[in-house]
Amino acid sequence: MAKFKLDEIDHQILDMLIENTRVPFTDIAKNLSISAGTIHVRVKKMEDAGIIKGSSLTLDYKKLGYSFIAYVGIFLQNTSQTKFVLERINEIPFVTVAHITTGKFNIFCKIRAKNTEHAKDIIFMLDDIEGVYRTETMISLEESLNDKKRLMHSIFNDM
Repeated sequence: MAKFKLDEIDHQILDMLIENTRVPFTDIAKNLSISAGTIHVRVKKMEDAGIIKGSSLTLDYKKLGYSFIAYVGIFLQNTSQTKFVLERINEIPFVTVAHITTGKFNIFCKIRAKNTEHAKDIIFMLDDIEGVYRTETMISLEESLNDKKRLMHSIFNDM
């Protein structure tokens, strides 16, 4: 597929959608002084090109009682067990992100828990997975940066 060429209007549309994926196309159109039909066509083209993939919802986990965040590095007995271990990790709903990595860990996970006791239980679940040699945990004291826009602006400026 040929590379999709984004222009300033596309960039502004993406900027507003990143801020709020539920913003009506009519609101975007009013903001940009173009028709809602144009917004619809441009978003559809970006979806067809694979630049926009679905939409997401941001939950306030603190308000839901899951404010404790930890990162768990997992060491495997053998790298050939990666797929099996990831399948077991996927069964633990409190593991919200898992990456296969190079370097110190074979797999690196983000967990969300109610408190330290709950986090301990989740870490023990990870430790008990067949093929896990050991784990190493880091507790997040604060999420200081979580900004989707900065990268998009940098990418757009490089185009």
